[in-house]
Amino acid sequence: MIAPRRFLPSISSLLALEAVERLGTATAAASELALTHSAVSRQLKFLEEQIGVTLFQRQGRSLTLTPAGAEYARAIRDNLQGIAQASLKVKAGGSRSSLSLAILPAFGLHWLTPRLRDFSARHPDVVVNLGTRLAPFDFSHDRFDAAIHFGMRDWPGCGYLPLAHERVIPACAPAMPRVRQVAGLLDLPLLHLESRPGAWERWFDRQGCRADNLGGMIFDQFLHMAEAAALGLGVALLPEFLAESEFRAGRLVTAWPDYTPTEGTYYLVWPAGRPVGRPLQLLLDWLGPGARV
Repeated sequence: MIAPRRFLPSISSLLALEAVERLGTATAAASELALTHSAVSRQLKFLEEQIGVTLFQRQGRSLTLTPAGAEYARAIRDNLQGIAQASLKVKAGGSRSSLSLAILPAFGLHWLTPRLRDFSARHPDVVVNLGTRLAPFDFSHDRFDAAIHFGMRDWPGCGYLPLAHERVIPACAPAMPRVRQVAGLLDLPLLHLESRPGAWERWFDRQGCRADNLGGMIFDQFLHMAEAAALGLGVALLPEFLAESEFRAGRLVTAWPDYTPTEGTYYLVWPAGRPVGRPLQLLLDWLGPGARV
């Protein structure tokens, strides 16, 4: 049920409030919104009257937000953005159904996106929208239908569909010195992923070589780390789907010849407490026939 009208101010007045809080002055807000200074002031006055709370302190033509006004502006900013995104989504999709997926950048680019061509060919009435998220989030606030998750089945309140197990391999630029023994890699600069602490230590342990407290450059994405490795900044421990792409392009070569399995799995996850719409069910059936909540 939608809230009573008295709690739903006009979009124009909310845009004026948000712009004044963000830009600092009514003059700057008027310029951005293509309105006059007096028009912005009227919108803000209507908003105050409807809400029944003083949102601004006025001194001549100067406006200063009260603490309540500043808090209100920050609270409605995300909602205005959500309205804009929803409008863009329906405009881009037209009469077709849409499916919003949160993806991990490297996996989404090199594993999922190439496969989506077949899905789109089978279901031309469904538009798939992709957004990047590097860590689990709250499905109730980020309105994605599903997300790519790496690790264990540790995202609460979600349904899970396994997509791929992960294998990793050390990769470096062709000009990087070659090593004959695995311990030789310890003499080279090692590149680390922020979300995989201890990945190198575990890799060395699986090769029967002890390595503790390894240092080196840290990156927030595999794609950035692979680029650094290609530039000769060090050795990157890359997942197979990304490493193979780099090997084919000739930008990277193997620093050690064998792939090593990791403990994590790539999953498609979706909120278990929310009805599964037709577009998501089509994707689940396509990725893994019969997968349901």
